[in-house]
Amino acid sequence: MRDSKKGKRPLVADRRYGKKPKKPTTKKAAPVRRKRSPRKKPTGNILTRLFRWVLRLIWKITWRVSLAACAVLAMFVGYYWTTLPDVNTLLDGRARGSVTLLDRDEQIFARRGDQFGGAVTAQSVAPALRDAVVATEDKRFYRHFGLSPRGIASAVRINLSEGRGPLSGHGGSTITQQTAKLLCLGEEYVAADWENEAEYVADCRRTSIQRKAKEAIYALAMEAKYSKDEILSIYLNRAYMGGGAYGAEAAAQRYFGVPASDVNPSQAAMIAGLLTAPSRLAPTSDLDRSHARAATILRLMGEQGYLSSAEVAQWQKNPSGLAPAARRNAGGYFADWVMSTGPEFFTRNTAEDVIIRTTLDQRLQRAAEEAVNFVFENKVREGSKAQAAVVVMSADGAVRAMVGGRETRASGVFNRAIQAERQTGSAFKPFVYAAALELGHSPLSTVDDAPMTIDIPGSGPWSPRNYTNNYRGRVTLVEALQDSLNIPAVKVSESVGRDLVRRVASDFGIESDLAAGPALALGASESTLLDMTGAYAGILNGGSSVTPYGLVDLRLQGDDAPLMGTGGGIRERVIGDKAAAELIWMMEKVVSQGTGRRAQFGGREIAGKTGTTQAARDAWFIGFTADYVAGVWMGYDDNTPLTGVTGGGLPAEIWREAMSRVHEGLPARGLPMRAPDGFQVQQPQQAPAQPRQREVPRTTEGLIEMLVREILGGGNR
Repeated sequence: MRDSKKGKRPLVADRRYGKKPKKPTTKKAAPVRRKRSPRKKPTGNILTRLFRWVLRLIWKITWRVSLAACAVLAMFVGYYWTTLPDVNTLLDGRARGSVTLLDRDEQIFARRGDQFGGAVTAQSVAPALRDAVVATEDKRFYRHFGLSPRGIASAVRINLSEGRGPLSGHGGSTITQQTAKLLCLGEEYVAADWENEAEYVADCRRTSIQRKAKEAIYALAMEAKYSKDEILSIYLNRAYMGGGAYGAEAAAQRYFGVPASDVNPSQAAMIAGLLTAPSRLAPTSDLDRSHARAATILRLMGEQGYLSSAEVAQWQKNPSGLAPAARRNAGGYFADWVMSTGPEFFTRNTAEDVIIRTTLDQRLQRAAEEAVNFVFENKVREGSKAQAAVVVMSADGAVRAMVGGRETRASGVFNRAIQAERQTGSAFKPFVYAAALELGHSPLSTVDDAPMTIDIPGSGPWSPRNYTNNYRGRVTLVEALQDSLNIPAVKVSESVGRDLVRRVASDFGIESDLAAGPALALGASESTLLDMTGAYAGILNGGSSVTPYGLVDLRLQGDDAPLMGTGGGIRERVIGDKAAAELIWMMEKVVSQGTGRRAQFGGREIAGKTGTTQAARDAWFIGFTADYVAGVWMGYDDNTPLTGVTGGGLPAEIWREAMSRVHEGLPARGLPMRAPDGFQVQQPQQAPAQPRQREVPRTTEGLIEMLVREILGGGNR
């Protein structure tokens, strides 16, 4: 039997589920592989490949870092941009105000504080001034973005070539950077945070790398915030221009007496030249140096096309001079004194611009200065350190001139007229006789010029002596004063009472502590020249005390009404008219017949008194005509004795030189003096010379001094 399954195909899944059988696939021909061409070997060596890789790496790092740096820079610039105020608030950058002092004719003679003539803009100033500043300080100002890489690189190169640090010396700063520095990078001055304003300014001027970087960022912020003309306007208003002037307007008014809108190219060049070294190049300090700097700036203006060659040559040949007020530059001691007499918040520490009218007469001031210079140049040995001071005033105490030392044009220095308290010597004696006359004594009353001894409790016996060591016997008061006899002065003082003498002197204005002992009569007390001259003014005006004054009134700039008036003038009566007139008569004899004869000039009636202290440490002459009172002191600052100088010598000569100049053009007027009752003018008789005893000096200096006294006739005291 045949197997039924034999020959049958087994069932498979494909058939079971009715799927079609797969079609037979035909094999594709294998692709023909092409032989690769051999890879080219890289050109160059490994160092070159490494170098290129490093450059690519640096570039990738650089642009990423630069992008980050720009982002950070933009953040800082943006921050400073938000802190910058409106441009108008930045124009006046002074930490304090100014004081302008006017003389009796209302002419400016001195300035103190920080002068600011008012805000200007780059458009309101004269075009020549704007061009001069740009040509000098930053010729690419209108083309750069606040920084000048070329200028910085050039400055660094110059500094290094000159042996300095890269940031020392030339800065390469643009006008924008300089303005940023003037603004102290936005840091305002707060007095509580700084020891003084100078320390604040010094900090603003630091040139460290960190500071320069901050300055550059601030400059970029300014360029983003303000226009070029606005930046230049801030610079023109805040820059220091020397002579206490801040800003172009103050400088133009200070030096040339014209507004900044009217300066000519020569004046503009001089102002622009101040920006480099304002104190050293100020025209008031050195006009020739200022002219030389201006000539250089005019040349730069020509090279940059602001002026033609003909204009440059014209202005270089015709440099500008100073305004009369700037040329005078007088009254430094007087100005310092007036500033000290006013309220501090309106003078030394003012935040306002103040105008002060004063009593100064510039003609008289020049007369006093010329007198001091003349005597020291012609009659004092070369190399002498002796000093002198002069005060000239009217009878009401209005001070017309003041010289506080041999350096007549100085200011801000020791003023011997008001600060030096020195013994007055015989210049004090008029107050002794004023007390006697007030009590009813006559100039013809007599006193015994004879040796005396006073027992001073705690000190023992004291025996005064006359300057000549001679004794004259019975003498009148006028004779005792005109010849400056010491013993009669002491006896009169003791007779009328020291308390009365002290009161009279004090009431006349001598404010220092007066000696309590009998030496009071001989000027053992100390006083200033200003107080002594003021006391003599009280004698001239008829016996009323005066308070010396220089300030007439004070007002704020722009205001018409003064804030304060004078604090001086005629005060209370001290002695009666009759006593004052008789005292003037006695003091006239001092000059016409006594120790003050060297003070005579022009045939005028002059009254005064000499004074020489112990060992000739101080020499005085104080006197007056009908028009003016003047006082002169001479001595050494360290109290070294004067050699061969007494009050009737060089001080009287300085007084004569000053007052003869003061009275030029003035008619001669008689003194308000009165001869005592019973006085009869006697015709001078030629009496035979009588030998008199004298003590022969024991030293060469004493012998020379004695001979000088003999030659001058009567001696100097």
